Amino acid sequence: MSNILLTIDTSTIEWSRAQFALTAIYHWLFVPLTLGLAVIMGIMETCYYRTKDTFWKDAAKFWQKLFGINFAMGVATGIILEFEFGTNWSNYSWLVGDIFGAPLAIEGIVAFFMESTFVAVMFFGWKKVSAGFHLASTWLTGLGATISAWWILVANAWMQYPVGCEFNPDTMRNEMVSFAEVALSPFAIDKFCHTVISAWIIGAVFTVAVSCWYLLKGREKKLALESIKIGAIVGLVASVGAALTGHHSAFRVAEVQPMKLAAMEALYNGGTDQSLTAIALVNPFAQPDYENEAEAPLKIAVPYALSILATNDPHGYVPGINDILNGYTKPDGTVELSADEKIERGKKAIEALAAYRQAKYGSSDGDASVVAYHLEVLKENMPYFGYGYIRDKSELVPFVPVNFYAFRIMVGVGCLLILFFMVVLFFVYKKDITAAPKWLYWSALAMIPLAYIASESGWLVAEFGRQPWTIQDMLPTWASVSNLHSSSVMLTFFIFLILFTTMLAVEINILVKQIKKGPEHENN
Repeated sequence: MSNILLTIDTSTIEWSRAQFALTAIYHWLFVPLTLGLAVIMGIMETCYYRTKDTFWKDAAKFWQKLFGINFAMGVATGIILEFEFGTNWSNYSWLVGDIFGAPLAIEGIVAFFMESTFVAVMFFGWKKVSAGFHLASTWLTGLGATISAWWILVANAWMQYPVGCEFNPDTMRNEMVSFAEVALSPFAIDKFCHTVISAWIIGAVFTVAVSCWYLLKGREKKLALESIKIGAIVGLVASVGAALTGHHSAFRVAEVQPMKLAAMEALYNGGTDQSLTAIALVNPFAQPDYENEAEAPLKIAVPYALSILATNDPHGYVPGINDILNGYTKPDGTVELSADEKIERGKKAIEALAAYRQAKYGSSDGDASVVAYHLEVLKENMPYFGYGYIRDKSELVPFVPVNFYAFRIMVGVGCLLILFFMVVLFFVYKKDITAAPKWLYWSALAMIPLAYIASESGWLVAEFGRQPWTIQDMLPTWASVSNLHSSSVMLTFFIFLILFTTMLAVEINILVKQIKKGPEHENN
């Protein structure tokens, strides 16, 4: 692997990262709406099943149609995203494909086929199956999409917190030793809950916004009213749920990815009784001089809140960037090595691996004691293997401005959405939402892009905060890339940019046409 690194052009690494980021960002434009609308249409068809009122059937079929348009686009971008692991990140795929590939395979074989099967019944089975079976198919379509998200998030969570695996020096691969640890990682559970609940918010915002557009136009008032009720209730519950699961996720991040938390907070020097930064003047275009600055300028903070967020203790200790780089002692007495020490031990692991393979396979009569010695040195230093590829400890610090501002955008919009759904429900139950002031309707439409920005910002924090690692502490990004010419990656980047932008424009156009057309009404 080290020899490959010497031949890979830096621009290949940057273009590969850009291409993967492009695909992931576009893919995530479609996925949350799929997961969110699955809940909305499931609730509406349940209302039809219970009341036998054809209004609810018309409403369910309307939202199902919008779900189907978005679902198709999500599948197309998701397939391309998975192929990129093999084309652009072959070193990564070789090293951990046995582990990372398992949840993706299960997602394709089980979850994807499950949702593909039941989505056909949902769309074409209204007059061919019983009402109960059709209702089950609708919920199982949404469940299949959610299970699909589960396995993909398990794979992503493993990159953030690699567990259940061991490195095999004979095959030069990481191999799974516990499927349960990988599949049921606490990091994976927290990530799944927070991500899926945040997707429900997108679906709820979309439902309320489309309904408010109908009220602006004076159309479909009953559909709009009932859809707003369901959407706002789902949205409020999901928004509060996202805040709670977000707190739990932050606790996990502090535990296993302290550098990510420090970057999110622009926390240069940590300690006990840490306050949570509400806002500070962090230069958005340059990495801060964290070695010489005590803290970000013009900082306004909430006392003790960061310690509570990270440790569930107002007096808890939270390390800053400099603490992590220079080494520190945890409150329980555990000593965390400095970055320089980890780099040295990582180099020892790489050298021990090379010596082990030379001793074992370099000659037909390798000395068993020498092989055992190098294997022992490798095992002792293996937790720091990835650090052996780090050239300077400054590379271990993610780009602070992106993490700092993306986190605040996510949290700020999340708080705004809680307020928005509360106001909408106030008008629904205390006033008359069908005669509400127009600013409320326009606010609902404005919430669609804001909700998406918050959702994408959450992913920026998750992925930028992990840098420079593809796999936390195990494999740096530049050691993961395929040995491709940068021009090839650049070409496909722009092809995908044009393709995905066209797909997004087509989807929006079809959605707008269907919304303007409105629901099809079935006579009693």
